[in-house]
Amino acid sequence: MHTIDHVYIDGAFVVPHGEERFELFNPATEEVIGTVRLADAEDARRAIAAAKRAFRSFSRSTVAERIALLQRMHDAIAAREDDLFEAIRLEYGAPVSRGSWMAKHASSVFLDAIDTLRHYDFERRMGIATVVMQPVGVAGLITPWNSNAGFICGKLATAIAAGCTVVIKPSEMSALQTKIVTEALHEAGAPAGVFNIVTGRGDVVGAEIVGSPDVAKISFTGSTAVGKGIVRDGAATLKRVTLELGGKSPSVILDDADFGKAVPLAVMAGFNNSGQACIAGTRILVPRARLAEFEAMAKDAVDAVVSGDPNDPATTVGPMVSAKQWERVQGYIRKGIDEGARLLAGGEGRPDGHDRGWLVRPTLFTDVTNDMTIAREEIFGPVLSIIAYDDEEEAIAIANDTPYGLQAYVHSTDDARALRVASRIDAGRVLINTLAHEPKAPFGGFKQSGQGREYGVLGLEAYLEPKAILSA
Repeated sequence: MHTIDHVYIDGAFVVPHGEERFELFNPATEEVIGTVRLADAEDARRAIAAAKRAFRSFSRSTVAERIALLQRMHDAIAAREDDLFEAIRLEYGAPVSRGSWMAKHASSVFLDAIDTLRHYDFERRMGIATVVMQPVGVAGLITPWNSNAGFICGKLATAIAAGCTVVIKPSEMSALQTKIVTEALHEAGAPAGVFNIVTGRGDVVGAEIVGSPDVAKISFTGSTAVGKGIVRDGAATLKRVTLELGGKSPSVILDDADFGKAVPLAVMAGFNNSGQACIAGTRILVPRARLAEFEAMAKDAVDAVVSGDPNDPATTVGPMVSAKQWERVQGYIRKGIDEGARLLAGGEGRPDGHDRGWLVRPTLFTDVTNDMTIAREEIFGPVLSIIAYDDEEEAIAIANDTPYGLQAYVHSTDDARALRVASRIDAGRVLINTLAHEPKAPFGGFKQSGQGREYGVLGLEAYLEPKAILSA
Protein backbone atom coordinates (compact mmCIF):
# COMPACT_ATOMS: atom_id res chain seq x y z
CA MET A 1 0.00 0.00 0.00
CA HIS A 2 1.23 3.45 -0.94
CA THR A 3 0.71 6.31 1.48
CA ILE A 4 1.38 9.78 0.11
CA ASP A 5 1.40 12.45 2.81
CA HIS A 6 3.23 15.40 1.27
CA VAL A 7 2.87 18.19 -1.25
CA TYR A 8 5.69 20.38 -2.56
CA ILE A 9 5.74 24.07 -1.64
CA ASP A 10 8.59 26.59 -1.72
CA GLY A 11 11.29 24.02 -2.44
CA ALA A 12 10.30 21.55 0.29
CA PHE A 13 8.08 18.53 0.88
CA VAL A 14 5.45 19.54 3.44
CA VAL A 15 2.46 17.91 5.08
CA PRO A 16 -0.63 19.55 3.57
CA HIS A 17 -3.01 21.62 5.63
CA GLY A 18 -5.81 19.63 3.99
CA GLU A 19 -6.76 16.41 5.74
CA GLU A 20 -8.95 14.59 3.19
CA ARG A 21 -7.75 11.15 2.11
CA PHE A 22 -8.29 9.96 -1.46
CA GLU A 23 -8.04 6.29 -2.39
CA LEU A 24 -5.87 5.15 -5.28
CA PHE A 25 -6.87 2.12 -7.37
CA ASN A 26 -5.27 -0.34 -9.73
CA PRO A 27 -7.76 -0.23 -12.63
CA ALA A 28 -6.65 -3.66 -13.87
CA THR A 29 -7.67 -5.36 -10.60
CA GLU A 30 -10.05 -2.80 -9.00
CA GLU A 31 -7.98 -3.07 -5.81
CA VAL A 32 -7.08 -0.14 -3.57
CA ILE A 33 -3.33 0.38 -3.81
CA GLY A 34 -2.88 3.42 -1.61
CA THR A 35 -4.10 6.77 -0.39
CA VAL A 36 -3.06 10.37 -0.91
CA ARG A 37 -3.64 13.24 1.48
CA LEU A 38 -5.16 16.08 -0.51
CA ALA A 39 -4.16 19.71 -0.34
CA ASP A 40 -6.80 22.35 0.34
CA ALA A 41 -7.28 26.05 -0.44
CA GLU A 42 -4.82 27.08 2.28
CA ASP A 43 -2.11 24.92 0.70
CA ALA A 44 -2.87 26.46 -2.69
CA ARG A 45 -2.52 29.96 -1.25
CA ARG A 46 0.86 29.06 0.28
CA ALA A 47 2.05 27.66 -3.03
CA ILE A 48 0.90 30.74 -4.92
CA ALA A 49 2.68 33.01 -2.43
CA ALA A 50 5.89 31.00 -2.84
CA ALA A 51 5.69 31.23 -6.62
CA LYS A 52 5.03 34.97 -6.42
CA ARG A 53 8.13 35.52 -4.27
CA ALA A 54 10.28 33.39 -6.55
CA PHE A 55 9.07 35.19 -9.68
CA ARG A 56 10.85 38.40 -8.71
CA SER A 57 14.26 36.89 -9.31
CA PHE A 58 13.52 33.96 -11.61
CA SER A 59 11.81 36.20 -14.16
CA ARG A 60 15.19 37.93 -14.59
CA SER A 61 17.15 34.70 -15.05
CA THR A 62 19.15 34.34 -18.24
CA VAL A 63 18.37 31.99 -21.10
CA ALA A 64 21.53 30.06 -20.25
CA GLU A 65 20.42 29.64 -16.64
CA ARG A 66 17.00 28.38 -17.69
CA ILE A 67 18.49 25.97 -20.22
CA ALA A 68 20.76 24.57 -17.51
CA LEU A 69 17.77 24.07 -15.19
CA LEU A 70 15.73 22.40 -17.91
CA GLN A 71 18.62 20.05 -18.66
CA ARG A 72 18.88 19.09 -14.98
CA MET A 73 15.14 18.48 -14.88
CA HIS A 74 15.37 16.26 -17.95
CA ASP A 75 18.22 14.27 -16.44
CA ALA A 76 16.40 13.85 -13.12
CA ILE A 77 13.16 12.64 -14.72
CA ALA A 78 15.04 10.32 -17.08
CA ALA A 79 16.81 8.75 -14.10
CA ARG A 80 13.41 7.79 -12.66
CA GLU A 81 12.00 6.43 -15.93
CA ASP A 82 11.60 2.86 -14.65
CA ASP A 83 9.83 4.01 -11.49
CA LEU A 84 7.57 6.27 -13.50
CA PHE A 85 6.70 3.50 -15.93
CA GLU A 86 5.70 1.25 -13.04
CA ALA A 87 3.49 3.97 -11.56
CA ILE A 88 1.82 4.60 -14.93
CA ARG A 89 1.12 0.89 -15.33
CA LEU A 90 -0.09 0.43 -11.76
CA GLU A 91 -2.39 3.42 -11.22
CA TYR A 92 -3.43 4.13 -14.81
CA GLY A 93 -3.32 0.69 -16.42
CA ALA A 94 -1.43 1.74 -19.54
CA PRO A 95 -0.29 -1.23 -21.64
CA VAL A 96 3.44 -1.88 -21.75
CA SER A 97 4.07 -0.20 -25.10
CA ARG A 98 2.04 2.90 -24.28
CA GLY A 99 3.34 3.16 -20.71
CA SER A 100 6.93 3.03 -21.90
CA TRP A 101 6.31 5.90 -24.34
CA MET A 102 4.56 7.95 -21.65
CA ALA A 103 7.48 7.52 -19.23
CA LYS A 104 10.01 8.61 -21.87
CA HIS A 105 7.82 11.51 -22.98
CA ALA A 106 7.89 12.99 -19.47
CA SER A 107 11.63 13.65 -19.78
CA SER A 108 11.84 14.41 -23.51
CA VAL A 109 9.60 17.48 -23.21
CA PHE A 110 12.41 19.29 -21.37
CA LEU A 111 14.73 18.77 -24.35
CA ASP A 112 12.00 20.07 -26.65
CA ALA A 113 11.72 23.22 -24.51
CA ILE A 114 15.49 23.68 -24.57
CA ASP A 115 15.51 23.48 -28.36
CA THR A 116 12.76 26.10 -28.63
CA LEU A 117 14.46 28.36 -26.09
CA ARG A 118 17.83 28.24 -27.84
CA HIS A 119 16.33 29.57 -31.05
CA TYR A 120 13.90 32.12 -29.64
CA ASP A 121 14.52 35.86 -29.89
CA PHE A 122 13.23 37.60 -26.76
CA GLU A 123 14.06 41.03 -28.17
CA ARG A 124 13.43 42.38 -31.65
CA ARG A 125 13.11 45.67 -33.48
CA MET A 126 9.73 46.77 -34.86
CA GLY A 127 10.02 50.13 -36.55
CA ILE A 128 11.47 52.58 -34.02
CA ALA A 129 10.51 50.34 -31.09
CA THR A 130 12.36 47.60 -29.28
CA VAL A 131 9.90 44.85 -28.42
CA VAL A 132 10.83 42.72 -25.43
CA MET A 133 9.05 39.47 -24.60
CA GLN A 134 8.82 39.12 -20.84
CA PRO A 135 7.33 36.35 -18.64
CA VAL A 136 3.65 36.83 -17.90
CA GLY A 137 3.91 36.01 -14.18
CA VAL A 138 2.90 33.12 -11.94
CA ALA A 139 1.32 30.32 -13.97
CA GLY A 140 -1.25 27.84 -12.68
CA LEU A 141 -0.93 24.47 -14.43
CA ILE A 142 -3.81 21.99 -14.11
CA THR A 143 -3.23 18.50 -15.50
CA PRO A 144 -5.46 15.47 -16.25
CA TRP A 145 -5.18 11.80 -15.33
CA ASN A 146 -4.80 10.37 -18.83
CA SER A 147 -1.14 11.45 -19.16
CA ASN A 148 -0.41 13.09 -15.85
CA ALA A 149 3.39 12.94 -15.74
CA GLY A 150 3.74 14.09 -19.35
CA PHE A 151 1.41 17.03 -18.86
CA ILE A 152 3.10 18.12 -15.61
CA CYS A 153 6.51 18.08 -17.25
CA GLY A 154 5.41 19.53 -20.59
CA LYS A 155 3.61 22.53 -19.10
CA LEU A 156 6.34 23.08 -16.52
CA ALA A 157 9.11 22.95 -19.13
CA THR A 158 7.47 25.65 -21.24
CA ALA A 159 6.76 27.88 -18.25
CA ILE A 160 10.36 27.57 -17.04
CA ALA A 161 11.66 28.36 -20.53
CA ALA A 162 9.62 31.58 -20.49
CA GLY A 163 10.86 32.58 -17.04
CA CYS A 164 7.58 31.99 -15.21
CA THR A 165 7.16 30.37 -11.83
CA VAL A 166 4.36 27.86 -11.38
CA VAL A 167 1.81 26.21 -9.16
CA ILE A 168 0.79 22.79 -10.47
CA LYS A 169 -2.47 21.06 -9.58
CA PRO A 170 -2.18 17.50 -10.89
CA SER A 171 -4.99 14.97 -10.96
CA GLU A 172 -5.53 13.36 -7.57
CA MET A 173 -6.12 10.07 -9.43
CA SER A 174 -2.46 10.05 -10.55
CA ALA A 175 -0.75 10.67 -7.23
CA LEU A 176 1.91 7.96 -7.65
CA GLN A 177 3.16 9.54 -10.87
CA THR A 178 3.06 12.96 -9.25
CA LYS A 179 5.13 11.73 -6.30
CA ILE A 180 7.88 10.33 -8.53
CA VAL A 181 7.94 13.40 -10.78
CA THR A 182 8.09 15.73 -7.77
CA GLU A 183 10.94 13.80 -6.16
CA ALA A 184 12.89 13.89 -9.42
CA LEU A 185 12.29 17.59 -10.02
CA HIS A 186 13.40 18.36 -6.47
CA GLU A 187 16.75 16.73 -7.26
CA ALA A 188 17.19 19.14 -10.18
CA GLY A 189 17.86 21.97 -7.72
CA ALA A 190 15.49 24.69 -8.88
CA PRO A 191 15.36 27.81 -6.70
CA ALA A 192 12.74 27.54 -3.96
CA GLY A 193 9.28 28.51 -5.14
CA VAL A 194 9.99 28.26 -8.87
CA PHE A 195 7.70 25.24 -9.03
CA ASN A 196 5.13 24.09 -6.48
CA ILE A 197 2.99 20.95 -6.75
CA VAL A 198 -0.22 20.63 -4.74
CA THR A 199 -2.38 17.57 -5.34
CA GLY A 200 -6.01 18.31 -4.58
CA ARG A 201 -9.51 18.47 -5.95
CA GLY A 202 -10.29 20.75 -8.85
CA ASP A 203 -13.17 22.46 -7.09
CA VAL A 204 -10.91 23.26 -4.13
CA VAL A 205 -7.26 23.69 -5.15
CA GLY A 206 -8.00 24.33 -8.80
CA ALA A 207 -10.62 26.92 -7.95
CA GLU A 208 -8.21 28.74 -5.61
CA ILE A 209 -5.56 28.90 -8.33
CA VAL A 210 -8.00 30.12 -10.98
CA GLY A 211 -9.48 32.75 -8.67
CA SER A 212 -6.21 34.11 -7.27
CA PRO A 213 -5.25 37.63 -8.39
CA ASP A 214 -1.60 36.60 -7.99
CA VAL A 215 -1.85 34.01 -10.77
CA ALA A 216 -1.51 35.62 -14.19
CA LYS A 217 -1.78 32.58 -16.44
CA ILE A 218 -3.70 29.28 -16.46
CA SER A 219 -2.87 26.28 -18.61
CA PHE A 220 -5.52 23.58 -18.32
CA THR A 221 -5.94 20.24 -20.05
CA GLY A 222 -9.21 18.43 -19.41
CA SER A 223 -12.91 18.52 -20.16
CA THR A 224 -14.64 21.23 -22.14
CA ALA A 225 -17.15 21.82 -19.33
CA VAL A 226 -14.41 22.53 -16.78
CA GLY A 227 -12.51 24.64 -19.31
CA LYS A 228 -15.52 26.90 -19.79
CA GLY A 229 -15.72 27.36 -16.02
CA ILE A 230 -12.05 28.35 -15.89
CA VAL A 231 -12.61 31.02 -18.54
CA ARG A 232 -15.58 32.41 -16.61
CA ASP A 233 -13.80 32.42 -13.25
CA GLY A 234 -10.52 33.70 -14.65
CA ALA A 235 -12.24 36.65 -16.31
CA ALA A 236 -12.47 38.51 -13.01
CA THR A 237 -8.69 39.02 -13.07
CA LEU A 238 -8.28 38.86 -16.88
CA LYS A 239 -6.06 35.80 -16.73
CA ARG A 240 -4.27 34.59 -19.81
CA VAL A 241 -5.78 31.15 -20.38
CA THR A 242 -4.63 28.22 -22.51
CA LEU A 243 -7.13 25.38 -22.77
CA GLU A 244 -6.67 21.96 -24.38
CA LEU A 245 -10.08 20.36 -24.11
CA GLY A 246 -12.20 17.60 -25.61
CA GLY A 247 -12.32 16.24 -29.12
CA LYS A 248 -14.36 14.14 -31.51
CA SER A 249 -11.72 13.72 -34.17
CA PRO A 250 -12.62 12.53 -37.67
CA SER A 251 -10.57 10.04 -39.65
CA VAL A 252 -11.44 10.87 -43.26
CA ILE A 253 -10.86 7.86 -45.50
CA LEU A 254 -10.85 9.16 -49.08
CA ASP A 255 -12.04 6.87 -51.86
CA ASP A 256 -8.51 6.43 -53.24
CA ALA A 257 -7.04 5.37 -49.88
CA ASP A 258 -5.02 2.19 -49.54
CA PHE A 259 -7.23 0.34 -47.04
CA GLY A 260 -4.38 -2.01 -46.16
CA LYS A 261 -2.64 0.98 -44.61
CA ALA A 262 -5.61 3.18 -43.71
CA VAL A 263 -7.59 0.65 -41.69
CA PRO A 264 -4.90 -0.17 -39.10
CA LEU A 265 -3.99 3.52 -38.80
CA ALA A 266 -7.62 4.50 -38.26
CA VAL A 267 -8.10 1.82 -35.61
CA MET A 268 -4.90 2.84 -33.84
CA ALA A 269 -5.93 6.50 -33.96
CA GLY A 270 -9.19 5.60 -32.25
CA PHE A 271 -7.73 3.26 -29.65
CA ASN A 272 -4.70 5.41 -28.83
CA ASN A 273 -4.12 5.51 -25.04
CA SER A 274 -6.90 2.91 -24.61
CA GLY A 275 -9.30 5.38 -26.18
CA GLN A 276 -8.77 7.76 -23.25
CA ALA A 277 -7.33 10.47 -25.47
CA CYS A 278 -8.68 13.85 -26.53
CA ILE A 279 -7.15 13.31 -29.98
CA ALA A 280 -8.74 9.88 -30.53
CA GLY A 281 -10.05 9.47 -34.08
CA THR A 282 -13.41 8.07 -33.05
CA ARG A 283 -15.44 9.12 -36.13
CA ILE A 284 -14.28 7.17 -39.19
CA LEU A 285 -15.67 8.69 -42.38
CA VAL A 286 -15.80 6.13 -45.20
CA PRO A 287 -16.90 6.49 -48.86
CA ARG A 288 -20.23 4.71 -49.29
CA ALA A 289 -19.03 3.03 -52.48
CA ARG A 290 -16.33 1.19 -50.50
CA LEU A 291 -18.21 0.86 -47.21
CA ALA A 292 -18.63 -2.93 -47.18
CA GLU A 293 -14.94 -3.43 -47.94
CA PHE A 294 -13.92 -1.09 -45.13
CA GLU A 295 -16.37 -2.62 -42.64
CA ALA A 296 -14.99 -6.13 -43.21
CA MET A 297 -11.38 -5.05 -42.80
CA ALA A 298 -12.10 -2.81 -39.81
CA LYS A 299 -14.07 -5.54 -38.05
CA ASP A 300 -11.15 -7.93 -38.41
CA ALA A 301 -8.75 -5.28 -37.14
CA VAL A 302 -10.85 -4.42 -34.08
CA ASP A 303 -11.51 -8.10 -33.29
CA ALA A 304 -7.73 -8.59 -33.23
CA VAL A 305 -7.17 -5.80 -30.67
CA VAL A 306 -6.39 -7.19 -27.22
CA SER A 307 -8.04 -5.48 -24.27
CA GLY A 308 -6.56 -6.98 -21.14
CA ASP A 309 -3.74 -7.14 -18.63
CA PRO A 310 -1.46 -4.09 -19.01
CA ASN A 311 1.54 -6.33 -18.25
CA ASP A 312 0.87 -8.54 -21.27
CA PRO A 313 2.91 -7.30 -24.27
CA ALA A 314 0.01 -8.36 -26.52
CA THR A 315 -2.35 -5.89 -24.84
CA THR A 316 -2.97 -2.65 -26.73
CA VAL A 317 -6.08 -1.45 -24.87
CA GLY A 318 -5.82 -1.30 -21.10
CA PRO A 319 -8.53 -0.72 -18.51
CA MET A 320 -10.47 2.49 -18.06
CA VAL A 321 -9.05 4.61 -15.27
CA SER A 322 -11.98 4.17 -12.85
CA ALA A 323 -15.30 2.44 -12.26
CA LYS A 324 -17.04 5.71 -13.12
CA GLN A 325 -15.26 5.90 -16.47
CA TRP A 326 -16.04 2.24 -17.21
CA GLU A 327 -19.74 2.84 -16.54
CA ARG A 328 -19.65 5.94 -18.73
CA VAL A 329 -18.27 3.99 -21.69
CA GLN A 330 -20.79 1.17 -21.17
CA GLY A 331 -23.56 3.75 -21.23
CA TYR A 332 -22.42 5.10 -24.59
CA ILE A 333 -22.27 1.60 -26.08
CA ARG A 334 -25.87 1.01 -24.96
CA LYS A 335 -26.85 4.41 -26.34
CA GLY A 336 -25.36 3.57 -29.72
CA ILE A 337 -27.38 0.36 -29.93
CA ASP A 338 -30.56 2.10 -28.75
CA GLU A 339 -30.20 4.84 -31.37
CA GLY A 340 -29.92 2.33 -34.21
CA ALA A 341 -26.20 1.97 -34.88
CA ARG A 342 -25.14 -1.52 -35.97
CA LEU A 343 -22.54 -3.27 -33.84
CA LEU A 344 -19.72 -4.76 -35.90
CA ALA A 345 -17.35 -5.67 -33.06
CA GLY A 346 -17.26 -5.56 -29.28
CA GLY A 347 -20.23 -4.40 -27.26
CA GLU A 348 -21.14 -4.13 -23.62
CA GLY A 349 -19.31 -5.82 -20.78
CA ARG A 350 -15.75 -6.96 -20.23
CA PRO A 351 -13.67 -8.84 -22.78
CA ASP A 352 -14.00 -12.63 -22.72
CA GLY A 353 -11.95 -14.22 -19.96
CA HIS A 354 -12.03 -11.20 -17.65
CA ASP A 355 -14.38 -10.89 -14.69
CA ARG A 356 -12.71 -7.94 -12.99
CA GLY A 357 -10.77 -4.86 -13.92
CA TRP A 358 -12.33 -1.88 -15.71
CA LEU A 359 -11.74 -3.39 -19.14
CA VAL A 360 -13.90 -2.50 -22.14
CA ARG A 361 -14.45 -4.62 -25.22
CA PRO A 362 -12.94 -2.75 -28.20
CA THR A 363 -16.09 -1.67 -29.99
CA LEU A 364 -16.90 -0.71 -33.58
CA PHE A 365 -20.23 0.64 -34.80
CA THR A 366 -21.41 1.22 -38.35
CA ASP A 367 -24.60 2.69 -39.83
CA VAL A 368 -23.84 5.69 -37.64
CA THR A 369 -25.19 9.08 -38.60
CA ASN A 370 -23.47 12.24 -37.43
CA ASP A 371 -26.43 13.28 -35.29
CA MET A 372 -26.24 10.19 -33.07
CA THR A 373 -24.97 10.62 -29.51
CA ILE A 374 -21.95 8.39 -30.12
CA ALA A 375 -20.96 10.66 -33.02
CA ARG A 376 -21.51 13.92 -31.12
CA GLU A 377 -20.15 13.36 -27.62
CA GLU A 378 -16.66 12.50 -26.44
CA ILE A 379 -16.79 8.95 -25.07
CA PHE A 380 -13.17 8.68 -23.88
CA GLY A 381 -13.00 4.95 -24.37
CA PRO A 382 -12.31 2.40 -27.16
CA VAL A 383 -15.52 2.96 -29.13
CA LEU A 384 -15.39 3.82 -32.85
CA SER A 385 -18.13 4.89 -35.26
CA ILE A 386 -18.14 4.40 -39.04
CA ILE A 387 -20.04 7.16 -40.86
CA ALA A 388 -20.66 6.79 -44.60
CA TYR A 389 -20.46 9.68 -47.06
CA ASP A 390 -21.16 10.05 -50.78
CA ASP A 391 -18.54 12.51 -52.00
CA GLU A 392 -15.58 14.58 -50.86
CA GLU A 393 -17.67 17.67 -50.12
CA GLU A 394 -19.94 15.69 -47.83
CA ALA A 395 -16.94 14.13 -46.08
CA ILE A 396 -15.55 17.58 -45.29
CA ALA A 397 -18.96 18.79 -44.12
CA ILE A 398 -19.38 15.82 -41.77
CA ALA A 399 -15.82 16.19 -40.45
CA ASN A 400 -16.54 19.82 -39.55
CA ASP A 401 -20.05 19.16 -38.20
CA THR A 402 -18.95 18.96 -34.57
CA PRO A 403 -18.51 21.41 -31.69
CA TYR A 404 -14.92 20.19 -31.43
CA GLY A 405 -11.82 20.75 -33.54
CA LEU A 406 -8.72 19.35 -31.89
CA GLN A 407 -7.24 16.87 -34.35
CA ALA A 408 -8.18 15.13 -37.58
CA TYR A 409 -6.78 12.42 -39.83
CA VAL A 410 -6.86 12.13 -43.63
CA HIS A 411 -6.01 8.98 -45.61
CA SER A 412 -5.34 9.09 -49.35
CA THR A 413 -2.82 7.91 -51.93
CA ASP A 414 -2.95 11.34 -53.59
CA ASP A 415 -0.79 13.73 -51.54
CA ALA A 416 -2.12 16.88 -53.19
CA ARG A 417 -5.72 15.83 -52.67
CA ALA A 418 -5.09 14.87 -49.05
CA LEU A 419 -3.48 18.27 -48.42
CA ARG A 420 -6.43 20.04 -50.04
CA VAL A 421 -8.91 18.19 -47.83
CA ALA A 422 -6.76 18.74 -44.73
CA SER A 423 -6.70 22.48 -45.38
CA ARG A 424 -10.51 22.57 -45.19
CA ILE A 425 -10.91 20.66 -41.93
CA ASP A 426 -11.40 22.82 -38.85
CA ALA A 427 -8.88 21.28 -36.46
CA GLY A 428 -5.71 22.40 -34.71
CA ARG A 429 -3.77 19.50 -36.19
CA VAL A 430 -4.45 17.34 -39.24
CA LEU A 431 -2.38 14.20 -39.80
CA ILE A 432 -2.09 12.77 -43.32
CA ASN A 433 -1.39 9.04 -43.58
CA THR A 434 0.41 9.07 -40.23
CA LEU A 435 0.03 9.11 -36.45
CA ALA A 436 3.21 11.14 -35.93
CA HIS A 437 3.78 13.78 -33.25
CA GLU A 438 5.84 16.94 -33.85
CA PRO A 439 6.83 18.80 -30.64
CA LYS A 440 7.96 21.86 -32.59
CA ALA A 441 4.48 22.35 -34.05
CA PRO A 442 1.69 24.03 -32.08
CA PHE A 443 -0.95 21.83 -30.48
CA GLY A 444 -4.44 22.96 -29.54
CA GLY A 445 -7.97 23.14 -30.78
CA PHE A 446 -10.53 25.05 -32.78
CA LYS A 447 -14.03 25.74 -31.46
CA GLN A 448 -14.84 24.03 -28.13
CA SER A 449 -11.62 22.01 -28.17
CA GLY A 450 -9.90 24.92 -26.51
CA GLN A 451 -8.02 28.14 -26.99
CA GLY A 452 -4.35 28.96 -27.37
CA ARG A 453 -1.58 26.52 -28.25
CA GLU A 454 1.06 24.40 -26.57
CA TYR A 455 4.48 23.23 -27.86
CA GLY A 456 7.09 25.07 -29.85
CA VAL A 457 7.33 28.82 -30.33
CA LEU A 458 3.58 29.47 -30.07
CA GLY A 459 3.43 27.46 -26.86
CA LEU A 460 6.30 29.46 -25.40
CA GLU A 461 4.71 32.76 -26.34
CA ALA A 462 1.56 31.82 -24.41
CA TYR A 463 3.67 32.47 -21.28
CA LEU A 464 5.11 35.77 -22.51
CA GLU A 465 3.86 39.35 -22.80
CA PRO A 466 5.25 41.76 -25.44
CA LYS A 467 6.51 45.11 -24.20
CA ALA A 468 7.28 47.85 -26.72
CA ILE A 469 10.00 50.32 -25.66
CA LEU A 470 10.33 53.57 -27.56
CA SER A 471 12.85 56.30 -26.91
CA ALA A 472 13.72 59.65 -28.43
